[in-house]
Amino acid sequence: MTAGRSINSIRQTWCTPPKYVRAVRKVFGGTIALDPCSDPQSVVGAEVEYQLPHCDGLRSSWDYPTIYVNPPYGADRQRGTTIKDWLRRCARAREENGSEVLALVPVATNTKHWKDYVFGVADAIAFLYDTRLKFLVNGTDGGKGAPMSCAMIYWGEHIERFEDIFLPFGAVVDLRRLHGKAVGMAHDGAQSLLFPHPPPKTRKLSGRRARR
Repeated sequence: MTAGRSINSIRQTWCTPPKYVRAVRKVFGGTIALDPCSDPQSVVGAEVEYQLPHCDGLRSSWDYPTIYVNPPYGADRQRGTTIKDWLRRCARAREENGSEVLALVPVATNTKHWKDYVFGVADAIAFLYDTRLKFLVNGTDGGKGAPMSCAMIYWGEHIERFEDIFLPFGAVVDLRRLHGKAVGMAHDGAQSLLFPHPPPKTRKLSGRRARR
C-alpha cells in the first residue's frame, strides 16, 4: 500500500512500517484479504492487491472480509481523486459489505472527509504515538519521519481487540457512541453525517476465499 506522496516532483511510495502491518494482521485475526492501494514494494502481503498506478483500487471491488488501506495522501490529478475518496470507500465497504476495515491516514480532524466518514461513522481511532511515523520510502527505511501526525481508523465490530492491539501504539478512542448523532450541528447548523449507520450486513465467512 502506497502513500503516493510527491516530493520535489519525484514520486516516492511511502509504505506502512512492518510493526503496523503486524498489528493490522492481529486485529484481522491473521489475514488481510484486500490491499486496494498496494505497491510492488509493499510489505503488507494481502491475499488480493490492487497496485497503483496500474490498477485503480477505487474502481475495483472491495467486497472482501478484511481490508487494509494506506491511501495516497495527496491528490491524484490524473484521476481527479483525493484521500476523501478513499475514506468514503472505507466507510461504504463497512456499510454495504460488512467488511472490517483499517486505514492509516493523516490526522485532519477539521477536514470534511473526517467529518463525513470518520466521526459518527467509523467505530474507533488510534491516534498514533509516533512523533514522526517512519514509513518505508521506496521499500526501505527512509530515516526521516512523516511530517504529519497519523492515525489508524477502524470500521468494524472487534473494538476491544483493536484497542488491546493498538493501545501500545497510541491513544485509542471508541467512536460508537457517536453513531447516528448529528456531530457538529452547533457549528454547521446542519447534520454533516453522510451515513445513518444502520447495522452492517452480516456476512458468511466460512469457506470464503479471496477472489482475484
